[in-house]
Amino acid sequence: MALKDFDLVLFGGSGDLAMRKLLPAMYARDVANDLPPTARIICVGRQDCCQEDFLKTVETQSKPHIKSPAAAVWARFTARIVYVSLNATDAATYAPLVEALRKDDGLTRVYYLATPPAIFSQICDNLKDNGLVTASSRVVLEKPLGRDLVSAKQINAEVGKVFEESQIYRIDHYLGKETVQNLLALRFGNILFEPLWRREWISDVQITIAEKLGVGNRMGYYDTSGALRDMLQNHLLQLLCIVAMEPPTSIAPDAVRDAKLQVLRSLKRFTPTTLAQNIVRGQYRAGHVDGKPVPSYRDEPDAPEHSRTETFVAMKAEIDTWRWAGVPFYLRTGKRMADSLAEIVVRFKQIPHSIFNQPTSSFMNNSLVIRLQPDEGLRMNLMAKTPGEGMRLKPAELELDFRETFKTPRMEAYERLLLDVLRGQLTLFMRGDELEAAWEWVEPILNNWEQDESVPIPYAAGTWGPAAASALIGRDGLQWREEALPED
Repeated sequence: MALKDFDLVLFGGSGDLAMRKLLPAMYARDVANDLPPTARIICVGRQDCCQEDFLKTVETQSKPHIKSPAAAVWARFTARIVYVSLNATDAATYAPLVEALRKDDGLTRVYYLATPPAIFSQICDNLKDNGLVTASSRVVLEKPLGRDLVSAKQINAEVGKVFEESQIYRIDHYLGKETVQNLLALRFGNILFEPLWRREWISDVQITIAEKLGVGNRMGYYDTSGALRDMLQNHLLQLLCIVAMEPPTSIAPDAVRDAKLQVLRSLKRFTPTTLAQNIVRGQYRAGHVDGKPVPSYRDEPDAPEHSRTETFVAMKAEIDTWRWAGVPFYLRTGKRMADSLAEIVVRFKQIPHSIFNQPTSSFMNNSLVIRLQPDEGLRMNLMAKTPGEGMRLKPAELELDFRETFKTPRMEAYERLLLDVLRGQLTLFMRGDELEAAWEWVEPILNNWEQDESVPIPYAAGTWGPAAASALIGRDGLQWREEALPED
């Protein structure tokens, strides 16, 4: 579907997200000839600089994040960029933006708030007060969308006073990944797995998002957030919803989001007892990543000396529905881990009896591995006969590598999500009640930790987290995927 003409207004337009992700994503769509000739990108920032100086900043800070930029396309792309200086929290300074925007109430106008959430409502009010919100306007909200249920509800209410729910795009870049959408295709475009996608056949589900990186220059944000707020409340829960939701009636936005909401409302709530048993939190200490020494979290620049912020969370969650009753969902995320990856592992139950001269204990469970990064694809682990005489079975893999199978260029997550915003497609964005349901489930964990005087369990950087995480899953007679892989 061809894009209509638009003005994309990036609040925080000179910031890190805009330079590293948003502008490169829009450049990639310009290369693909998706952008109308007169479409514009208006970058809003506090810095008082001229257009020429801002384009020099784009050249030095954004262009390095673009692979093999072409001179002609780069010139065409930068000609779309307009820089506007204003104070986002002061409505009186919005005159330059009013002047810059085209006077066309029917034009698609997208306001992308790559700013701290604390000023979302002020920006929305200031846009309204300056007559810049029309029926064809849309607003994109970057995470974190609140620190708890109260603040999430406040954001929803205050932004909702200016924009209709159908105009609000709460972005989670993990939902823009090709593999997440292929999971929808796998589940609802094929009959193969549907009869097996339930408690009778599935042993457990593991969802992992691991990073080798530490906190970098995000200490100011991260130490007041932690892994639970930063990754689990949004990215991991959204992936869980895609895996566990019932078949929606269609791919229409509210049909999909209704199905995800039902999963969030069906998650079994933790009690103080079950929380202590089923959640592990950790904090990295000094170690080695890729053979290089890295410091402890508390020795990172600007880190509080006695910080109790978690950089790792592992938990066992359960969904109280007929489809999933009794199936454990293990969620895990951490920084300074042994590898950088994001994957979903659906493990099926073991065969009931071996007819071969091998015990079932020597068989690996069949499993479906959905890899989101670094190499997007699907793997099906099966047992197969080894070549030669006799009937000896060993694990084998069927693999679907999206890059190899589909030769067409692949979109990065922000490219796809920005296109969806510009097209008015809400399917891959959270609805307000989804956001609140996720916080309702997470908040008791946060409250318990605030009242608990214990500190996160230390783990060495470059490992898979605290040993307690292995013990958590081990109590159910299971292992994390990297622990269960057969030796070569």
